[in-house]
Amino acid sequence: MVVSPLKKSRSPMMQFTAAQLAPLIGATIQGDPEVIVHSFGKIEEAITGQLAFLSNPKYEEYLYTTKASLIILNNDLVLREPVSATLLRVSDAYSSFATLLDTYQQLQASSLTGIQQPSFIAPSATLGEQIFVGAFAYIGEQVSVGKNCKIYPHCYIGNNVTLGDNVVLHAGVKIYHQCQLGNRVIVHAGTVIGSDGFGFAPKADGSLQKVPQIGNVIIEDGVEIGANTTIDRATIGSTLIRKGAKLDNLIQVAHNVEVGDSTVIAAQAGISGSTKIGKGVMIGGQAGIVGHITLGDGAKVNAQSGVSKSIENGKAVTGTPAYDYTQALRSQALSRQLPELEKRIKELENIIKDLKSSK
Repeated sequence: MVVSPLKKSRSPMMQFTAAQLAPLIGATIQGDPEVIVHSFGKIEEAITGQLAFLSNPKYEEYLYTTKASLIILNNDLVLREPVSATLLRVSDAYSSFATLLDTYQQLQASSLTGIQQPSFIAPSATLGEQIFVGAFAYIGEQVSVGKNCKIYPHCYIGNNVTLGDNVVLHAGVKIYHQCQLGNRVIVHAGTVIGSDGFGFAPKADGSLQKVPQIGNVIIEDGVEIGANTTIDRATIGSTLIRKGAKLDNLIQVAHNVEVGDSTVIAAQAGISGSTKIGKGVMIGGQAGIVGHITLGDGAKVNAQSGVSKSIENGKAVTGTPAYDYTQALRSQALSRQLPELEKRIKELENIIKDLKSSK
């Protein structure tokens, strides 16, 4: 493989006018369409030349004092005072701001190409166009990397791994052999994909025999995985992270787990082996889920819940062991009233005792 040096061209600060940004988010311009912005800022701290947004009514007071040159806000917000900044009116300010941030980030990343040294790329590896490989990266035999991928320093990509187009592997990501990542997958620093599943068979003498983990991990398009998360390879078959799922930092996904489309899992959650999680599921931080159960589409698991049984479609649970969310809240409310209820019971007992005595 021919290794090219990293391109060190340094582009000037990016600048945009309101007229250029408005079509990207379907905005109506209220003010000067030629006003120029070069960066982003919080509405309460922004300075001249920055773009801010307002979606939370709690921050409306800053709309009239901010020095931001351009502000994204909702169509239905009625101004109480004159505003000096140019406004971009949209249906959803928060979503529109996120769209612009994403576009800006992509523009910055697109200028980063080439292969830094020292790094190792196996002769049999195939690399797509316009990729970046950071220093001390390792790319193994028969690896296939799609176009526009960014592989940051100290990444390890094992033999026979496949990366789709526009994949981003942040520093220190480790992907074991035979795993597959689709298009537009983002993996944050320190995450490990494809380590062995936790499989050991007890022997007659009390020792534990390792069960070889010969499957892989398949991550579909549009998935984002946070820092220091671990996703184990399957014993046989594949551990699956379906399209559009979002995983936070410090999550453990065990062997043969399936995570459904557009499911979100918050930090420090743990999912045991062979559990099937449906589409659009929401799992709170530090939740623990046992193995070999099913979480139905649209299920919700509250933070720090311990899930020991399958959950129906659309059902919300909380607690340890987890049970129906509404019933759990009623039980919690009732438990707070126990001292008062105890007092009332004693009063009733005394009344009954007096009645019996009078007879």
